[in-house]
Amino acid sequence: MTNTTSVWGTADVSSGKGASDENFPVGSLLISKRLRPHVHAYYDYARVIDDIADSEALAPDDKITRLNAMEEVLLGKREPINRPDAQSAATLRRSLLQTHVPFETATDLLIAFRDDSRGHVYQTWDDLLQYCRYSANPVGRYLIGLHEESSAAFVPSDALCTSLQILNHLQDCAGDLKRLKRCYIPADMMQRCGTSQDDLLAGSTSPAMRRVFNTMLDGVDALNQQASALAAHIRDRRFRMECAAIVELAHCLTRRLRREDPLAGRVALRRADGMHAAIAALRAWA
Repeated sequence: MTNTTSVWGTADVSSGKGASDENFPVGSLLISKRLRPHVHAYYDYARVIDDIADSEALAPDDKITRLNAMEEVLLGKREPINRPDAQSAATLRRSLLQTHVPFETATDLLIAFRDDSRGHVYQTWDDLLQYCRYSANPVGRYLIGLHEESSAAFVPSDALCTSLQILNHLQDCAGDLKRLKRCYIPADMMQRCGTSQDDLLAGSTSPAMRRVFNTMLDGVDALNQQASALAAHIRDRRFRMECAAIVELAHCLTRRLRREDPLAGRVALRRADGMHAAIAALRAWA
């Protein structure tokens, strides 16, 4: 094993974001107290590798070097140095060994973040779905494994996680392009509708770009419909409530993105949406 500071570099990649900055609950009170520390270990690791991929202080090759080092720590191939990013991988390793959740739920995320680091271009909707397979779907599969639920929940969980990822891309499409030179809007959709990436920086949504957004939201609606079956596959009552609430929030945000302009300002969930999610959670209690 090696333990060299040069692999990790000195640049601080922390975004300063935390669980409170997310659209959807992270390790909420609906998750049992016994499992919450494991959820937070997974979230902390995911936040670190996301911050590495999104860092404006690192070159693409340096990002990939750090991501590879995180994977080596996670798999026990490298001793972690005494730094929060390396320690997050070591903490998750201990958690996964204790809970027997597959390591793929953590290593698959790195596939997507390496693509982000390289500046991958998404030509089609299928390209975007493939990205979400690694950037988002492992999160749901991790929680399903942690709760020892059936693999029958994977399909609706994957649909929900992909929906949430695409909704986030739509919320942040202007900022992603401006700050990170990154675009998750499928190029072929923009071409068919007579628009381009440049229009994402216009400050308001053109009719052509609105057609692109609506086409993507049609796909998200289909994903949300699949995701609606998730709660029925979950035995743990508290986790079932959590799933039902998040599915409802996905529906709420999809409707908001149809009505509001994500290029004029961030389209966010409102208090009323939280109330709808709470009602959905209560219905799932039975």
